[in-house]
Amino acid sequence: MKKKTTSHVILAVVLLAATFAVAAPKTARTNAPQNVPAFPGSLVNARYVYVTSYDGDQFDANLLSDDRQAIGTVQDAMQKWGKFIVVYKPHEADIVLMVTSRPTEDILAVYDAHGWPQNQYLWRMMGRSGLQPSEAPLVTNLEKAFDQATTK
Repeated sequence: MKKKTTSHVILAVVLLAATFAVAAPKTARTNAPQNVPAFPGSLVNARYVYVTSYDGDQFDANLLSDDRQAIGTVQDAMQKWGKFIVVYKPHEADIVLMVTSRPTEDILAVYDAHGWPQNQYLWRMMGRSGLQPSEAPLVTNLEKAFDQATTK
């Protein structure tokens, strides 16, 4: 009986150690934003950006208020950042940023304006509370990815 109890204790210790190893925080790599996809090199020379939602532009009367607020948040962040000039007509843009803000998840995606809306996104991130007016970590990640692409 003692041998069986000892093996159970050893098994429990091994499982506990494995759990801690998996749950341990990962160390961040220097010079590379963690879990941030690379920004497409084909868009690093873009100057004009149009921000819209997957459900319509900011002037669409049927647009959800959370999406309208997310558009405004991203536009403000783009103006503060200063890398792009915000335009209000898609045909004037080099890049289209599409946003969605939901209680469960926010989305920020980058499209080449010259093939939009038929083409696929070229960069995208998702996250809970990623496009809030006070803090927009998805925009911060976009800035990091862009800076990383322009310093290569």
